[in-house]
Amino acid sequence: MRADDIAASSLQTDLIGFFEGLGPFLFYAVVLFLVFAGTALLLGVFVPFVTGDSLLFAAGLTVAAHPDLNIVVLAVGVGIAAFLGDQIGFLIGRHAGRDYLDKRKSIRFQQAIRASETFYARYGWWSVVVARFVPFGRVIIPVVAGVGRMNYYRFLSSNLVGALLWGVGLTLIGFFAASIPGVKSVAYIIAAIVIAISIIAGVRTWRDDRSASIAATDDAEVHRSPSDDTTAD
Repeated sequence: MRADDIAASSLQTDLIGFFEGLGPFLFYAVVLFLVFAGTALLLGVFVPFVTGDSLLFAAGLTVAAHPDLNIVVLAVGVGIAAFLGDQIGFLIGRHAGRDYLDKRKSIRFQQAIRASETFYARYGWWSVVVARFVPFGRVIIPVVAGVGRMNYYRFLSSNLVGALLWGVGLTLIGFFAASIPGVKSVAYIIAAIVIAISIIAGVRTWRDDRSASIAATDDAEVHRSPSDDTTAD
C-alpha cells in the first residue's frame, strides 16, 4: 500500500471515530458551522485548514464511510453555508467600510488584506470565485468586495458559482474518492491541482504586491523635495 493510501485510510478511520462520538446531526452541524464561520466570522484567517479545503474533502470521505450520513444533505448544506458566509462578509464590508479591516492590527492580517485587494483589483468578478480555493482569499475577498462597492448582483452571481465549485465540488470529490475506487486517483489529482492553483495564486499576488510596494517607494524617492537634501546646509 502506498504512503498516500495509508494516510488517507488513517484520516478516514479518525474521522469515523469522531463521527461516532457526535452522531449525524452534530456531524452536519459542526461541518456547516465551520464552513460558515470560516468567512462570516473570519475564523478562516486563524484556522484556514480546519475551515477550508481539507475540511470539505475529509467530510466527503466520512460520509462515504458511514451509511447513516447522506452526501446530498452534506453537499447542499455546505454549498448553502459557504454562500451565506460570503454574503455576510460582503454585507459587513459594504456597511462597516474600510474601518472594519483597519481595526485588525495583526501584521499577518494586514498583509493578507493587501494581497486580497491586489487580487480583487486584478480579477474583479472572477476573484470571488477563484478566492474560494485560496485560504486567506476566501475569507477577506468578500469583505474587500463589499468595501469596494462591487455591484450586489455581480457579487451574488460570483458567490453562487464559487460556493458550487468549492463547497459542493470538493465535498463530492472527497465522497467519490472513497466510495468509487476508479475515481480515487482522479480525485487526488484534482485535489493536487486545486492546491497548486492556490499556491500559484498566492505567490503571484505576493509578487504583485511586492512590486507595487517597491514602485511606491521609488516614486516617493523621485518626488522627494530637493530641500530635503539641503536642510543640513
